[in-house]
Amino acid sequence: MQVYEVFNLKLNADLVVLSACETGLGKEVKGEGLIGLTHAFFYAGTPSIMVSLWKVQDRSTADLMANFYPQLDGASGKAEALRQAKLKLIQDKRYAHPYYWAPFVLIGDPR
Repeated sequence: MQVYEVFNLKLNADLVVLSACETGLGKEVKGEGLIGLTHAFFYAGTPSIMVSLWKVQDRSTADLMANFYPQLDGASGKAEALRQAKLKLIQDKRYAHPYYWAPFVLIGDPR
């Protein structure tokens, strides 16, 4: 999807997760500021977006997501679910380095 396509959506989603590389980055548009997928999904009605800030590794990203989604049911909010998923990766010696878990951030409503 392109940013302009997302702007035209009317979403009824509590959370959008964009787990590909650098999904939280945007481009500066003269007169508009920073425009990217994050801005577009907020405009489309999503209160929370999880994005990555740099290139991500496929296997660790898959493991993070596999840990994140089950946490959503039991955790006290999306931010806590993401924190718990990151902690599980840190406990796995293969993914303890921040390169593997730190690019993912939650923007918007943490609940």
